[in-house]
Amino acid sequence: MLMAMLAATAIAGEKELAAEVSGKRLMATVAELASWPNRNTNNQTAVEAAEWLAEQYRALPGMKVELMRYAVAKGPRIREAKEVVQVVATLEGRSPRRVLMGGHLDTIAMPLPGWDSVSPGANDDASGVAATLECARILAAQGKHENTLVFIAFTGEEQGLFGAKALAERAKAEKWVIEGFLNNDTVGSSQTVDGRKEKKTVRVFSVAQMPDESTGSARELARFLEWTTRSKVRGFSAKLVFRNDRFGRGGDHTPFMQAGFPAVRITESLEEYARQHTDQDLPQFVDSRYLANVTRLNLLTLACLASAGPPPSRVRIDRAQGGDTRLTWTGSKSGRYVAYWRETTSPVWQGSKESEASGEVVLKGIHKDDHEFAVGALGGVPVPAE
Repeated sequence: MLMAMLAATAIAGEKELAAEVSGKRLMATVAELASWPNRNTNNQTAVEAAEWLAEQYRALPGMKVELMRYAVAKGPRIREAKEVVQVVATLEGRSPRRVLMGGHLDTIAMPLPGWDSVSPGANDDASGVAATLECARILAAQGKHENTLVFIAFTGEEQGLFGAKALAERAKAEKWVIEGFLNNDTVGSSQTVDGRKEKKTVRVFSVAQMPDESTGSARELARFLEWTTRSKVRGFSAKLVFRNDRFGRGGDHTPFMQAGFPAVRITESLEEYARQHTDQDLPQFVDSRYLANVTRLNLLTLACLASAGPPPSRVRIDRAQGGDTRLTWTGSKSGRYVAYWRETTSPVWQGSKESEASGEVVLKGIHKDDHEFAVGALGGVPVPAE
């Protein structure tokens, strides 16, 4: 009875949290960013847009805002070697463990070089920047969280993921502990120019094989996002895609994944290429309801990760034969942990049970022959069982 009451309270809280997302605020941010003729990393317009966005973050309670500077060399998409800026806003938690969300602030016009061509980038990627700012507004208003939240507006994405590489290298050098990074890139359109529509799903891309020195799993982060938001946003859900990114393309999550941090890419299900990187990437082609629903999936995931304790270690499956499955792990005696299971052919988690004992749980009637298992801190990304 107590567990049922706690679950009902959690669901009510999630609905209230999701209701905080404002389509009007999202579109106001998109419109403001698209008001610059371009936000090309080569140009002063990118600096002006970054400074405007930094001011929006500085207005939020408890937020520490940095205009992070990094150097880029002259190249095919860089006019001359220079120093550029991007926005890194940090909401410090009680723990140094970090949860990241971001999108890229810069735009580009095709064909190249198009340094000064009009490229408002309303969808690619003012939509992702707006979603990130909206989540920051809502979570900052809640006060201090267990884990530290970092909100990023990258530059240099269109030139070669330069801003993401600079921050990932910094995170590695400074020994950041990153529980997950949600990269939102092109998340505001639900319809193509030929009339096709997809308003009910957003794609979440993740890689299966992480580097040897990884701190977590991108694939498990994607599964966790799908699980924790399932049926929480009416008529809308995450569609998992089991590859790192769209075919032959890349995004700002990739340098983090390559540095060993769990990171996924979130992108609309119907990407409209005809408007991308042109003067037609305008606010009127951004679907405010769709963007709001994408933001809600991010927000609910961030809220969970922000409250989670440290992940368990040494998650093991008891080898004893039988129709039940016993899982054990090493973790805090006062921590709360959840066991997950799915059939071996299922891409997503199908069931869960919170542990009532320290360091173990018995799953009655869930056969180890037929299922995959994991254990996570309550609200945290599950760690696969071995």
